[in-house]
Amino acid sequence: MRSDIRVKICGLRRAADVRAAAEAGAAYVGFVFFAKSPRNLGLDEAAQLALSLPEGICKVALTVNADDATLDRLTETVPLDMLQLHGKESPERVSAVRARYGLPVMKAVGVEDAADLAQIDLYAQVADQLLIDAKPPRGAELPGGNGLAFDWQLLAGRKYWQRPWMLAGGLTPENVAAAIRLTGARQVDVSSGVESAPGVKDADLIRDFVEAAAR
Repeated sequence: MRSDIRVKICGLRRAADVRAAAEAGAAYVGFVFFAKSPRNLGLDEAAQLALSLPEGICKVALTVNADDATLDRLTETVPLDMLQLHGKESPERVSAVRARYGLPVMKAVGVEDAADLAQIDLYAQVADQLLIDAKPPRGAELPGGNGLAFDWQLLAGRKYWQRPWMLAGGLTPENVAAAIRLTGARQVDVSSGVESAPGVKDADLIRDFVEAAAR
Protein backbone atom coordinates (compact mmCIF):
# COMPACT_ATOMS: atom_id res chain seq x y z
CA MET A 1 0.00 0.00 0.00
CA ARG A 2 1.22 3.54 -0.77
CA SER A 3 2.51 5.18 2.37
CA ASP A 4 0.78 8.48 1.57
CA ILE A 5 -2.77 7.01 1.59
CA ARG A 6 -3.86 5.86 5.03
CA VAL A 7 -6.98 3.74 5.49
CA LYS A 8 -9.19 3.38 8.55
CA ILE A 9 -11.44 0.33 8.80
CA CYS A 10 -14.15 1.20 11.31
CA GLY A 11 -16.74 -0.84 13.17
CA LEU A 12 -14.70 -4.00 13.71
CA ARG A 13 -16.35 -6.58 15.95
CA ARG A 14 -14.62 -9.93 15.39
CA ALA A 15 -11.05 -11.23 15.62
CA ALA A 16 -11.21 -12.22 11.95
CA ASP A 17 -12.12 -8.64 10.98
CA VAL A 18 -9.20 -7.20 12.94
CA ARG A 19 -6.88 -9.72 11.34
CA ALA A 20 -8.17 -8.87 7.86
CA ALA A 21 -7.68 -5.14 8.42
CA ALA A 22 -4.14 -5.63 9.69
CA GLU A 23 -3.19 -7.99 6.87
CA ALA A 24 -4.62 -5.62 4.26
CA GLY A 25 -2.44 -2.78 5.52
CA ALA A 26 -4.92 -0.54 7.33
CA ALA A 27 -3.30 2.29 9.28
CA TYR A 28 -6.23 2.67 11.68
CA VAL A 29 -8.91 0.39 13.09
CA GLY A 30 -12.07 1.72 14.69
CA PHE A 31 -14.17 0.24 17.48
CA VAL A 32 -17.69 1.58 17.96
CA PHE A 33 -19.11 2.29 21.41
CA PHE A 34 -22.67 3.39 20.64
CA ALA A 35 -25.53 1.16 21.74
CA LYS A 36 -27.79 1.89 18.75
CA SER A 37 -25.16 0.80 16.23
CA PRO A 38 -25.02 -2.74 14.80
CA ARG A 39 -21.26 -2.38 15.25
CA ASN A 40 -21.43 -1.64 18.97
CA LEU A 41 -18.86 -3.42 21.14
CA GLY A 42 -18.57 -4.23 24.83
CA LEU A 43 -15.50 -2.94 26.61
CA ASP A 44 -14.02 -6.35 27.37
CA GLU A 45 -14.53 -7.51 23.78
CA ALA A 46 -12.86 -4.37 22.48
CA ALA A 47 -9.93 -4.77 24.85
CA GLN A 48 -9.26 -8.28 23.55
CA LEU A 49 -9.42 -7.13 19.94
CA ALA A 50 -7.17 -4.15 20.60
CA LEU A 51 -4.57 -6.32 22.31
CA SER A 52 -4.52 -8.67 19.31
CA LEU A 53 -3.41 -5.94 16.91
CA PRO A 54 0.19 -5.65 15.76
CA GLU A 55 2.23 -2.61 16.74
CA GLY A 56 1.87 0.45 14.56
CA ILE A 57 -1.87 0.30 13.85
CA CYS A 58 -3.77 3.16 15.46
CA LYS A 59 -6.65 1.96 17.66
CA VAL A 60 -9.56 4.41 17.57
CA ALA A 61 -12.65 4.45 19.79
CA LEU A 62 -15.77 5.96 18.22
CA THR A 63 -18.10 7.51 20.78
CA VAL A 64 -21.23 9.65 20.47
CA ASN A 65 -21.85 12.44 23.01
CA ALA A 66 -20.20 10.32 25.71
CA ASP A 67 -19.89 11.78 29.21
CA ASP A 68 -16.76 11.63 31.37
CA ALA A 69 -17.90 8.56 33.29
CA THR A 70 -18.35 6.64 30.03
CA LEU A 71 -15.00 7.77 28.67
CA ASP A 72 -13.31 6.98 31.99
CA ARG A 73 -14.47 3.36 31.81
CA LEU A 74 -13.55 3.12 28.14
CA THR A 75 -10.02 4.45 28.49
CA GLU A 76 -9.35 2.45 31.64
CA THR A 77 -10.40 -0.84 29.99
CA VAL A 78 -9.38 -0.62 26.33
CA PRO A 79 -5.83 0.20 25.16
CA LEU A 80 -6.44 3.06 22.73
CA ASP A 81 -4.44 5.48 20.63
CA MET A 82 -7.19 7.95 19.69
CA LEU A 83 -10.73 9.02 20.60
CA GLN A 84 -13.21 9.77 17.81
CA LEU A 85 -16.05 12.07 18.81
CA HIS A 86 -18.90 11.43 16.39
CA GLY A 87 -21.79 13.26 18.02
CA LYS A 88 -22.70 16.89 18.61
CA GLU A 89 -19.73 17.62 20.85
CA SER A 90 -18.90 21.33 21.00
CA PRO A 91 -15.39 22.69 20.39
CA GLU A 92 -15.16 23.24 24.15
CA ARG A 93 -16.00 19.57 24.77
CA VAL A 94 -13.35 18.47 22.27
CA SER A 95 -10.75 20.54 24.12
CA ALA A 96 -11.88 19.15 27.48
CA VAL A 97 -11.64 15.54 26.28
CA ARG A 98 -8.14 16.12 24.90
CA ALA A 99 -7.02 17.62 28.20
CA ARG A 100 -8.64 14.97 30.42
CA TYR A 101 -7.43 11.83 28.64
CA GLY A 102 -4.16 12.85 27.03
CA LEU A 103 -5.14 11.11 23.79
CA PRO A 104 -5.41 12.62 20.31
CA VAL A 105 -9.00 13.44 19.41
CA MET A 106 -10.56 13.07 15.97
CA LYS A 107 -13.76 15.10 15.55
CA ALA A 108 -16.32 13.99 12.98
CA VAL A 109 -18.12 16.74 11.10
CA GLY A 110 -21.15 16.00 8.94
CA VAL A 111 -21.37 17.70 5.55
CA GLU A 112 -24.42 18.15 3.35
CA ASP A 113 -23.74 21.46 1.60
CA ALA A 114 -21.19 24.27 1.46
CA ALA A 115 -22.59 25.91 4.60
CA ASP A 116 -21.35 22.97 6.67
CA LEU A 117 -17.71 23.61 5.77
CA ALA A 118 -17.51 26.42 8.35
CA GLN A 119 -17.92 23.80 11.09
CA ILE A 120 -14.81 22.06 9.81
CA ASP A 121 -12.84 25.31 10.12
CA LEU A 122 -14.11 25.69 13.68
CA TYR A 123 -13.17 22.19 14.84
CA ALA A 124 -9.80 22.37 13.10
CA GLN A 125 -8.78 24.79 15.84
CA VAL A 126 -9.28 22.27 18.65
CA ALA A 127 -9.10 18.69 17.30
CA ASP A 128 -5.98 16.70 16.42
CA GLN A 129 -7.66 15.23 13.35
CA LEU A 130 -10.90 15.79 11.43
CA LEU A 131 -13.22 13.19 9.95
CA ILE A 132 -15.35 14.68 7.19
CA ASP A 133 -18.46 12.53 6.82
CA ALA A 134 -21.85 12.74 5.18
CA LYS A 135 -24.44 14.38 7.41
CA PRO A 136 -26.95 11.72 8.49
CA PRO A 137 -30.53 11.94 7.19
CA ARG A 138 -33.07 13.66 9.40
CA GLY A 139 -34.31 11.28 12.06
CA ALA A 140 -31.49 8.78 11.54
CA GLU A 141 -30.45 6.89 14.66
CA LEU A 142 -26.81 6.59 13.57
CA PRO A 143 -24.58 9.66 13.22
CA GLY A 144 -22.36 7.74 10.78
CA GLY A 145 -22.01 4.35 9.12
CA ASN A 146 -25.12 4.95 7.03
CA GLY A 147 -23.43 4.23 3.71
CA LEU A 148 -24.18 7.73 2.40
CA ALA A 149 -21.80 9.99 0.52
CA PHE A 150 -21.90 13.78 0.27
CA ASP A 151 -20.98 15.86 -2.79
CA TRP A 152 -17.22 15.48 -2.94
CA GLN A 153 -17.04 18.49 -5.27
CA LEU A 154 -17.46 20.59 -2.13
CA LEU A 155 -13.87 19.69 -1.19
CA ALA A 156 -12.35 19.82 -4.66
CA GLY A 157 -9.62 22.42 -5.12
CA ARG A 158 -10.04 24.09 -1.74
CA LYS A 159 -7.30 25.08 0.69
CA TYR A 160 -7.32 22.42 3.36
CA TRP A 161 -7.12 22.64 7.11
CA GLN A 162 -4.01 22.78 9.28
CA ARG A 163 -4.89 19.38 10.70
CA PRO A 164 -4.76 15.86 9.24
CA TRP A 165 -8.20 14.99 7.91
CA MET A 166 -9.99 11.88 6.76
CA LEU A 167 -12.74 11.43 4.16
CA ALA A 168 -15.70 9.22 5.12
CA GLY A 169 -19.24 8.52 4.02
CA GLY A 170 -20.40 6.07 1.38
CA LEU A 171 -16.92 4.93 0.35
CA THR A 172 -16.57 1.50 -1.28
CA PRO A 173 -13.84 -0.41 -3.12
CA GLU A 174 -15.47 0.81 -6.35
CA ASN A 175 -15.47 4.56 -5.64
CA VAL A 176 -12.64 5.24 -3.18
CA ALA A 177 -10.01 5.91 -5.84
CA ALA A 178 -12.26 8.47 -7.53
CA ALA A 179 -13.04 10.09 -4.17
CA ILE A 180 -9.33 10.45 -3.42
CA ARG A 181 -8.62 11.96 -6.84
CA LEU A 182 -11.46 14.47 -6.54
CA THR A 183 -10.95 15.61 -2.95
CA GLY A 184 -7.20 15.23 -2.48
CA ALA A 185 -7.80 13.15 0.66
CA ARG A 186 -4.72 11.42 2.04
CA GLN A 187 -6.76 9.43 4.56
CA VAL A 188 -10.04 7.54 4.07
CA ASP A 189 -12.45 5.82 6.43
CA VAL A 190 -14.81 2.95 5.61
CA SER A 191 -17.33 0.91 7.60
CA SER A 192 -20.49 -0.21 5.80
CA GLY A 193 -18.68 -0.19 2.45
CA VAL A 194 -16.72 -3.32 3.41
CA GLU A 195 -19.62 -5.27 4.96
CA SER A 196 -21.68 -8.19 3.71
CA ALA A 197 -24.43 -7.25 6.21
CA PRO A 198 -24.75 -4.49 8.84
CA GLY A 199 -21.92 -5.01 11.32
CA VAL A 200 -20.46 -7.99 9.43
CA LYS A 201 -17.14 -7.18 7.77
CA ASP A 202 -15.97 -9.01 4.64
CA ALA A 203 -12.24 -9.77 4.44
CA ASP A 204 -12.21 -9.67 0.63
CA LEU A 205 -13.90 -6.27 0.57
CA ILE A 206 -11.45 -4.93 3.15
CA ARG A 207 -8.53 -6.06 1.00
CA ASP A 208 -10.12 -4.67 -2.15
CA PHE A 209 -10.77 -1.32 -0.49
CA VAL A 210 -7.22 -0.88 0.77
CA GLU A 211 -5.80 -1.88 -2.61
CA ALA A 212 -8.12 0.50 -4.45
CA ALA A 213 -7.17 3.37 -2.14
CA ALA A 214 -3.50 2.69 -2.77
CA ARG A 215 -4.04 2.85 -6.53
